[in-house]
Amino acid sequence: MNALSPSASSRPAIRPLNPCFSSGPCAKRPGWSLAALDKALVGRSHRSPEGRARLNEVIVRSRKILGVPEGWRVGIVPASDTGAVEMALWSLLGERPVDVLAFESFSALWAQDIVTQLKLDNTRVLKADYGQLPDLNEVNWAHDVVLAWNGTTSGVRLPSANAIPAEHEGLVICDATSAAFAMDLPWDRLDVVTWSWQKALGGEAAHGMIALSPRAVERLQTFKAPRPLPKIFRMTAKDALIEGIFKGDTINTPSMLCVEDALDSLQWAESVGGLEGLKARSQANLAAVAAWVKTTDWVSFLAEKEEERSSTAICLRIVAPWFLALERDRQMATVKTMLAVLDKEGIGFDLASYRDAPVGLRIWGGATVETADIAALLPWLDWAFALVVPA
Repeated sequence: MNALSPSASSRPAIRPLNPCFSSGPCAKRPGWSLAALDKALVGRSHRSPEGRARLNEVIVRSRKILGVPEGWRVGIVPASDTGAVEMALWSLLGERPVDVLAFESFSALWAQDIVTQLKLDNTRVLKADYGQLPDLNEVNWAHDVVLAWNGTTSGVRLPSANAIPAEHEGLVICDATSAAFAMDLPWDRLDVVTWSWQKALGGEAAHGMIALSPRAVERLQTFKAPRPLPKIFRMTAKDALIEGIFKGDTINTPSMLCVEDALDSLQWAESVGGLEGLKARSQANLAAVAAWVKTTDWVSFLAEKEEERSSTAICLRIVAPWFLALERDRQMATVKTMLAVLDKEGIGFDLASYRDAPVGLRIWGGATVETADIAALLPWLDWAFALVVPA
């Protein structure tokens, strides 16, 4: 290989102002500083009137920006998006057969949990390789359906709501953590939607959110899950919904620093035009990468179909013949070397593909990332790749 020296090829002239391209926790909103947390209720109880008001404000602002319909409940729950999804699976599944779409790491994990932990025998796992979606025509919408709207580790997203019937007998449980605040979600065709603050809002980790349709609430109140439920999963008591969860009375103790940070990011989202502004910023990021990929011979999108490409988790394959000829461990070592140079230069952090995905690159393109920073990053990727090309 070429010597790994910055002088091995000409350095690009422009550097990203913010080198944070992680897919979670993601880049903070532009202009963020610790001063955004000055009014955090540190040392105060989250159950004080002020604490509850702050938590409820997160709920109110979130549902307004996302366009959550009237009649839906929105709550803050423990353990990030993972906790929110698991809460839904353990509390709601078992009344009907289940179809689960598994096309990347986390959706495959939900399938594994349903089959091996919940042990629901009447489960169909509809699989697809990274870069593809399962055949949506195979889904039985009379079943409960579990899906991710956007594959955080594969860069593949559902292209539209058309595959989901407006009228369906089962519940549609949607992991939307890398889609919320960046993409349209068809609330009229979903029943449970989950997300976290650490993705498109650039917030801090450990807190999740769950939104329940009236149909999902009815299921909770009438279906007795045939399994013990840990306290942090319980949304009902005596067959009635625990309404406090959806007004800021959280199940466990949240970080009020994280709450203040979430409020800051929501206020920023409102300042850039709400959901339409957030979507436009994310789509501009994808467009910048797409224009580069079109003129670059060593890289391509992992998502095979253009209409299924994520604008947030932008996943790329390295397609240079010499690279594809390497064993996986050699591919991983090569990418690690390439990205270590960018890390040392302060150009881009956390750009490797997810550990279970095909070896390549992943650039977070959510709205908190400036398109100018992605545009500045791309020539540096060419530069770093040139350093690892065999002599």
